[in-house]
Amino acid sequence: MTVEQSKTATKSARKPLRVLHITFNMGIGGTEQVIRQLVQGMASESVESEILCIDGHIGPIGETLQQSGVPVHKLARKQGFDWALIKAIRKRLREGRFDVVHCHQYTPWMYGWLAALPTRAKVVFTEHGRFYPDRYRYKAMLINPIMALFTPSIVAISEATKDALVKYEFIPRRKIQVIYNGIAPLTRNETEAQKVREELGIPPGALVVGTVSRLDPVKNQQMMLKAFKAFLEKCPDSYLLMVGDGPAKSELVELTESLHIANRTLFTGFIKAPVHHLAAMDVFLLSSHTEGTSMTLLEAMSLGVPAVATRVGGNPEIIEDSVTGILTEPNEVASFSGAIARMSQNRIGREKLAEAGMLRFREKFSGPVMVKKYSSSYGLNE
Repeated sequence: MTVEQSKTATKSARKPLRVLHITFNMGIGGTEQVIRQLVQGMASESVESEILCIDGHIGPIGETLQQSGVPVHKLARKQGFDWALIKAIRKRLREGRFDVVHCHQYTPWMYGWLAALPTRAKVVFTEHGRFYPDRYRYKAMLINPIMALFTPSIVAISEATKDALVKYEFIPRRKIQVIYNGIAPLTRNETEAQKVREELGIPPGALVVGTVSRLDPVKNQQMMLKAFKAFLEKCPDSYLLMVGDGPAKSELVELTESLHIANRTLFTGFIKAPVHHLAAMDVFLLSSHTEGTSMTLLEAMSLGVPAVATRVGGNPEIIEDSVTGILTEPNEVASFSGAIARMSQNRIGREKLAEAGMLRFREKFSGPVMVKKYSSSYGLNE
């Protein structure tokens, strides 16, 4: 028997590891995509996964997983501290005989940790991002060190997120492991990307910059629009593609009109699978005030679309400035506009950044790399 055959036989004989993922919901977002990658990626590793949403609804990604056979449950968290929720989670842990409870974000960690205390389930906590602006909470100073002491695995999705957990959540640095988000690479289809351009009325040869993002103040798309206005004065045959929806949409549409760039700014609304819209862009833009590990930035890199992003949160850990993309200081219109201009003026340089970005993605941010590291956190490799 070969070594590989021996490993396969051992996996087959091993009792499946049971994992319960606890999250707010399985809507459209980075956390939800990570959970999906973990559930699907570990199916071949003798891992049986279920998902528990605590905000009363499941969401589109959860519904898709349900249709594929993954059990997805929901509980309705009440306002204030919900003791009944702890009991309900504990009941699910016992009934499902789970080995691991993987809590995504702080509130699910608190409830999942309390629910798991009298059970045999190992607690894994992942912090996926921080609110802007970050702040101290005095209760955290008392509670979090105790929770951390009895949480075997604490994960941050970037070094910047790890620093925030230490500074604002009082979690010992030695307890925190960094595991970067990973995704399945997207596949570029030039015919479909060209069709998107044609349907949007973008003429052949025009430069297209754009973003795929929730339209929200934390993403600072106001600065992006102002930077695009300045860029248009140098490169008038360009378009800005805004893929997404959110609470800031009407305000952003009004801003395009006051800046006189409405005829060059295209709002598509929410697109469930925007791969062809991403591929239609020559340059991807990310103007956020804060980021953990941006999934759309990773998607752009996997497609070979070079990016201009602000130097915040986990962005500098994804983009090596002037090697795999361009970083600018946050909320600086002239700097952001200048970076777009640098991209537009040098097609060969743009292609080099794209190639280096694709290589970096494969080495550090692909789904299999992330799944392998979480497998160790679960104890699969022990």
